Amino acid sequence: MQNCYHCNEPVLTGNEFTTFIDNQDQLMCCPGCQAVSQAIIDSGLASYYQYRSEPGSKQTALVPAELAQYSAYDIPEVQQDLTHNVDGINTISVSIDGITCAACAWLIEHKLKQLAGITNISVNSTTQRALVSWHEESLKLSEILAAISRIGYQAAPYQVDEQEKQSKTEGRKFLLRLGLAGFATMQVMMFALALYSDYFTLQDTQMRDYFRWVSMTLAAPVVFYSAQPFYFSAIRSLLSGKLNMDLSVSIAIAGAYIASCFATINGNGEVYFESVSMFTFFLLLGRYFEQKAKQTASVNSSNLHKLVPLTAHLKLDGDISEIPAKRLKLGDIILVRPGDIVAADGDIIEGKSGLNESMLTGEQMPLIKTINDSVFAGTINIDQALTVKVTALGQDQLVAEIIRLQEVASNTKPAIAKLADRLARYFSGTILAIASLTYVVWLQISPEDAFWVTLSVLVATCPCALALATPTAITCATAIFTKLGIITRKAGVFEKLPRINHVVFDKTGTLTCGTISLESIVLTDSQNEQTVLAYAAALETGSLHPIASAFKAHAHSDICATDIQHHVGLGISGNINTDVVKIGNAEFVGVDANQCNGKLLWLSVNDIITACFSLKDALRVDSLETIKQLQHQNIDVSIASGDCASHVNAIAQQLNVKNSYAGLNPKDKLDLINKLQQTQDVAMFGDGINDAPVLAGANLSVAMGSGSAIAKNSADLILLGDQLSKFNQAITVSKLTNKIIKQNLIWAFAYNVIILPLAVTGHVVPYIAAIGMSVSSIIVVSNSLRLLRIKI
Repeated sequence: MQNCYHCNEPVLTGNEFTTFIDNQDQLMCCPGCQAVSQAIIDSGLASYYQYRSEPGSKQTALVPAELAQYSAYDIPEVQQDLTHNVDGINTISVSIDGITCAACAWLIEHKLKQLAGITNISVNSTTQRALVSWHEESLKLSEILAAISRIGYQAAPYQVDEQEKQSKTEGRKFLLRLGLAGFATMQVMMFALALYSDYFTLQDTQMRDYFRWVSMTLAAPVVFYSAQPFYFSAIRSLLSGKLNMDLSVSIAIAGAYIASCFATINGNGEVYFESVSMFTFFLLLGRYFEQKAKQTASVNSSNLHKLVPLTAHLKLDGDISEIPAKRLKLGDIILVRPGDIVAADGDIIEGKSGLNESMLTGEQMPLIKTINDSVFAGTINIDQALTVKVTALGQDQLVAEIIRLQEVASNTKPAIAKLADRLARYFSGTILAIASLTYVVWLQISPEDAFWVTLSVLVATCPCALALATPTAITCATAIFTKLGIITRKAGVFEKLPRINHVVFDKTGTLTCGTISLESIVLTDSQNEQTVLAYAAALETGSLHPIASAFKAHAHSDICATDIQHHVGLGISGNINTDVVKIGNAEFVGVDANQCNGKLLWLSVNDIITACFSLKDALRVDSLETIKQLQHQNIDVSIASGDCASHVNAIAQQLNVKNSYAGLNPKDKLDLINKLQQTQDVAMFGDGINDAPVLAGANLSVAMGSGSAIAKNSADLILLGDQLSKFNQAITVSKLTNKIIKQNLIWAFAYNVIILPLAVTGHVVPYIAAIGMSVSSIIVVSNSLRLLRIKI
């Protein structure tokens, strides 16, 4: 008897239920297991079966067709790589197909908020993704996805590869709609030119009617296929009790076509087949450019995930085996060898080594970590083997947290964006009222013109440009921030940055970077300086530690070290000719710790102290230039540090900063910020736990990527690469973003103010109205895309 491939229970039904997995039919024990396994395969999650460590739960009941599509996502092993859980609240990024405007985003948010258990829902209409948080005990992920499906949208957890594949499929469908509309428009326009040129006399009505019938046939695919997205969007809006911009477009297209059909069948009246085809084509053309803008500006944050290795070395009962990283469980013990990439977040339980965390922080200097220190997936072990206990997997890892921060950034809406969304909804209702009034008035003045004038009003004043004014600009700006290594954590950043007129820097870890350089050398034995430096360079050869770079320039081809041994956290020893040479801290070479400064590095030959090197923690290379640029923009700069006055004043003098404050505790820093805020908008830079209160209290807070988790949780911006100059670039981008948003809104309102009276008075024919509306949207999108071309 065979077992069920999904739940491992005995199969008592023969070959009745099977699922095609791994290129062969796999037996299932019941319809429920078959439905769930098929849903897993259909969702592109076949790797679940490859890497799972335990069988799935038995699905005894027949899964309804609607829920079978989503029930796979309720399996804990599948959710592990999709959701992030904190205190019983799950968070997931969901890709939603079918969003066409800001009203669609509002509809989804409104409907999901009605579900018991939802704590937060934020939909980004530009990237077509939603960030959803819910109580895992009150609600299932499948129920959330099914709820979105029931209101006319297709939803699935966001996965980069699947998203790209789906985008291409949707793009092909859209191009087919656009191409069909363009082809039909050209054909119908040929007949329309003959009809409008009075070529047919009264006795040629039979030929005129033939041309009309042909035009109606050619326009039918445009109306019933190409224009479908507008109808579905309008219907969803009406079902939710709201009006959106596609409602007026749908009324215009359907109304014009139906009226033209009646005129064709009855043999009298005006026909508008060419107008229907043409403005559908131009509407779709505008949407096509909008779609391309979304793809261009959308943030692709999958690269960090690709840095995490696929395999790990599992230690179990003294044996070491290589397994897929996805099979790791919390509490597993893994071995990380020198040169290996850490496979999962965890705590060191054995060993001491330097780790390169540049993929997270941008800083190349390894950090020495020992027992009980945390290590993160994707970072590189340099010196010695480490034994690590896994503490986080999947969406709970730091890599996933950074990606989630990027997702939050693209979903934040500034106040001006929310205002534009509300205006767009109210504007649609106002236009429908004006169109109705226009029809009534023209029916009295010129009944034969009433319909096409009303049609022009509906098409010309569609508020597409107004709805696109802010989302496209914000998405483009967020994309630039991501390229710069800047993550926005809170809403309002793009509004706050341009107003900042005072920046306060913490010193240690913010203005200084930990880059080690050789400041001076003191000889304590008969060796000359050149030889001592060559000895040091020989020992440091091949070392990845930053100290090695300080001696690299002094290497000599005739002086080589053998039997080099790295003593983690202490120094390096080796043999040069017949001498035993050591370089490291005072404890390592045998110097009394009370006689030296912590920044000194010592060299001994045969246990005789030969030289003392003075090392310094250099300023960040861009600290001076960053401060100069801030001062050039009339932004005041201060330094607030807990260090002693001599060190702080020395740094302030180097950086030409007039205002410096030393010996401050966290409360003192917060008091300083509060005092400055009485007259200025203050931004605060920090990186340590002690900076968290002051970061929370500033108008705008910036945390360094290598800083503490508490500091980053309190910050509005995080500089992942720890380059201070990025802040100046962020100010430049935010100012330009605000400028472009204002330009877009001014253009959108100005266009509608100008076109509305012209359309109402009959000076705009329907196809010109369609061209004008589409061009208006294209101008707004193109203006926003200018952000992606700026050189910073």
